[in-house]
Amino acid sequence: MKSAQEDEYLEFVAERAKPLYRSAYVLAAGDTHLAEDLVQETFSRVYVHWKRVARADSPAAYAQTVLVRTFLSLRRRRSTGERPIGNLPDGAAPGPDTALRLTLLDALAQLPPRDRAVLLLRYWEDRSIEETAKMLKLSSSAVRSQGTRALGRVRALLGDSLSDLVPH
Repeated sequence: MKSAQEDEYLEFVAERAKPLYRSAYVLAAGDTHLAEDLVQETFSRVYVHWKRVARADSPAAYAQTVLVRTFLSLRRRRSTGERPIGNLPDGAAPGPDTALRLTLLDALAQLPPRDRAVLLLRYWEDRSIEETAKMLKLSSSAVRSQGTRALGRVRALLGDSLSDLVPH
């Protein structure tokens, strides 16, 4: 890569690393190591195509799409349903919403990967239905119905316990 392009890429990485990590953390349902791997893989794929990505309307949206597709691809490739047990959060930040965050992440971890991706894009990233559909290669109606079902599953998993965690 040429020096100017490389500088541009490094500036992009510095600007997008935290937002991509936050999205990856939600997709990975709180698994910090998987989130870091997803971000690293995303930046690697963006680097390979940086010349084209830099000319795109929104390199940030391109990177977000790569992140979500990398996550979904990883989930499809996993041959086992193996899950580590006794996995404690890596030092959740102290604060009034720590219990709420952990409860929500636990509920999200129980959803299928595509449901998690729809909820992340629609509600965490505040994307439109059309943007979400484009990023996930789904129809708009599929995003709406999958989002509704995923929210229903989260509500069922949380039950009445969520109201106990919200500060009044």
